[in-house]
Amino acid sequence: MTTHLLSDDRGQTLPIYIWLTGILLFAAFAFFAFAQAASARNGAQSAADAAALAAAQDARDEVMDRLGAAIGQDDNWLDWLDGKQNPVGAGTTAAAQQLAAENDSSLQGVLQVTRNGFPGYQADIQTNYTVGDSIIPGTEGMRAKAHAVAVIQPRCDFDLDADPAKPVELDCDGEIVNIDPGDFNQDDLPDASVLFSVHLAE
Repeated sequence: MTTHLLSDDRGQTLPIYIWLTGILLFAAFAFFAFAQAASARNGAQSAADAAALAAAQDARDEVMDRLGAAIGQDDNWLDWLDGKQNPVGAGTTAAAQQLAAENDSSLQGVLQVTRNGFPGYQADIQTNYTVGDSIIPGTEGMRAKAHAVAVIQPRCDFDLDADPAKPVELDCDGEIVNIDPGDFNQDDLPDASVLFSVHLAE
């Protein structure tokens, strides 16, 4: 009789064991699917960040070119130093496309924006790779999307009443830069990163 009872206990335990094992396997596969999606999302965001930064850096180079051309020729050249003049952004799309491609993604568009009063660029991307097969139907064809905004922020302070026709002293986060419009060569300008920072907008 004891043997018969033990046999019944085993018979009752086996379905519970199979049921619990199935639940654990499903949970594991579901967790893996979410991890796949999170990985794709992180990859997309990294690509968007890189593309936005590339666009803003290209625009910063344009600002430097225009600043150099304006010094000594345009009485409003100081406006380029405080962000009042917006770059055209002719090369921003190409720069963003390149960085998106390097991150295995495709650029969906670049938009000139303003954040906290500073000119910036928003890059929208879509990954070339998919989330991958999982227990969630349709993920094998899903691609992650993301966007990011990078801004160009002036780093230099100067006397707002400065005469643009006379030498001007710039304090660029502690680094002093002197510009003399009457005796200026574009090579006299420091690196673009001294005059302007490029960073992702919050």
